[in-house]
Amino acid sequence: MEDPSDPSNASQGEGTLEVKTTQLGTRLDSWLNEQLADLTRGNIRRWIDEGHILVNGQKVKPSHKPKAGERITITPPAIRPMDLIPEVMPLAILFEDKHLMVVNKPPGLVVHPAAGHATGTLVHGILHHCKGQLSGIGDVARPGIVHRLDQDTSGCMVIAKTDAAHQGLTMQFARRSVTKVYTAVVCGNLLPDQNRIQAPIARHPTQRKLMSVVDGGRLAVTDYKVREYFGTLATWVEVRLHTGRTHQIRVHFKYLGFPLFGDASYGKRSSSRLTETSGFTPPRQLLHAWKLGFDHPATGKALLFEAPIPEDFQEAVTRLSNAPQCSPKNVQG
Repeated sequence: MEDPSDPSNASQGEGTLEVKTTQLGTRLDSWLNEQLADLTRGNIRRWIDEGHILVNGQKVKPSHKPKAGERITITPPAIRPMDLIPEVMPLAILFEDKHLMVVNKPPGLVVHPAAGHATGTLVHGILHHCKGQLSGIGDVARPGIVHRLDQDTSGCMVIAKTDAAHQGLTMQFARRSVTKVYTAVVCGNLLPDQNRIQAPIARHPTQRKLMSVVDGGRLAVTDYKVREYFGTLATWVEVRLHTGRTHQIRVHFKYLGFPLFGDASYGKRSSSRLTETSGFTPPRQLLHAWKLGFDHPATGKALLFEAPIPEDFQEAVTRLSNAPQCSPKNVQG
């Protein structure tokens, strides 16, 4: 059976997905959960039951098996208000119009409320900035968080300000037509200097807060190329994501044996050894969402944004470059 998350299996329409390949043995709610990363499977099942998701214009059950040629129409339900108090917060805005905004998220900022982070999140700041111009997700009103970055990952994020923009952007992410380029520093001498990592990711079998490469996990594809070697101790890489699994870059480089420098969850031992050798302790995992490209959901214009490398990342690169043991070698020129 073909992987239902393969981008060749679905194509985008205005609020629709067209099934390209019959999904033998795959339920509609499971298939949509692969395509629409920002909706939980529970929300998807409820939307199907309530008629917000139709197949060829007809209501079906969540257990329906998608067939080639079927058109799946998604009409989000009315937005329920979210009980959050807007907060004044400085936002590094790279672009904004009436449909969407692109921000440069600083490291350390949590994207949305969660356990231990009831206030002070990016969502709180966007609620204040947008002054009621919010898109919905999962039928709860909050700024249109179309995709997420980990707390300690910095860089480009697109925020939908209208439901139409949210829907259009979500479809592009589902179709994997969005350009996502990151930059990172990993522990060790990464070879070869460019490669593709294709390894399925799922919840770690015993450490439930972590992800891992697991047989039978969801398709995950990452390309990288080396920007600079710091001797044999560390490597500065450019990373291009073709899928958007949770912690994908961190998990894939750990899988290769080259975890991100400063990653306390996936690379603590390697980071400690590199700190001992280089004399530098990074303030966080050295991962930055450098470039983000997509088609404007209202105008169709191709857009590409770049978030400058943040100071803490630049300091890490400088400190590694100046460490006597590192002897940097520039690969890209």
